[in-house]
Order: sequence, then C-alpha cells, then structure tokens
Amino acid sequence: MNKTLSAASLALAFGAAMGIAAAPAIAASHGGAMKAETEKCYGVALKGKNDCKAGAGTTCAGTSKTDYQGNAWSMVPKGTCEKTMSKTSPTGNGQLAEFKEKKA
Repeated sequence: MNKTLSAASLALAFGAAMGIAAAPAIAASHGGAMKAETEKCYGVALKGKNDCKAGAGTTCAGTSKTDYQGNAWSMVPKGTCEKTMSKTSPTGNGQLAEFKEKKA
C-alpha cells in the first residue's frame, strides 16, 4: 500500500509542478488578449499616474508633470477613451493622439 500511495503522491506532485510551469504561458496569452482590448488614451492621466510617455525630459510611467497632460497617456478599455473626461482636451474628452492642452 505504501508503494501505491507513493506513486499517487508522485503523480500528484508532478501534476502540480506542470500546472505551475504552465502558469506564465497562460498569463502571457491572457496579457496579449488584454492588449487587444485596451488603447492608449492621451490627456486622462493625473499627475504622476500616466502609463507612459510624458514629453521631453521625462522617462516613462509615472512621470507626467500635470493632471490631464496632453502628451501623457494611460491604457483604457478600448472604445472608452473619447468618452473619458479630460479638462485640457480641445473636445473635453480623452484623445487617441497627443494634443496641445487648452487652459483648464
């Protein structure tokens, strides 16, 4: 009975190890799907909360200098950018491309 128990334990351990090994591949495949369902939205990030690009003299994420900066973007669900409020956008909503801010 110990041999059967040992074989079952080994099979269970092997199955768990395979599941853990596959987790990064599963996460990567879901990450790719998430990218397809989001879009860059300029002018909606608050100061220091942008996902990337915040103009000259900045590095990347978290470097926007002002709220609703026209050249700083955040990832938003696809189709919602131009419906999201932006106090500095010419239209009053987020934009799919950089823009020159109007006075808030």
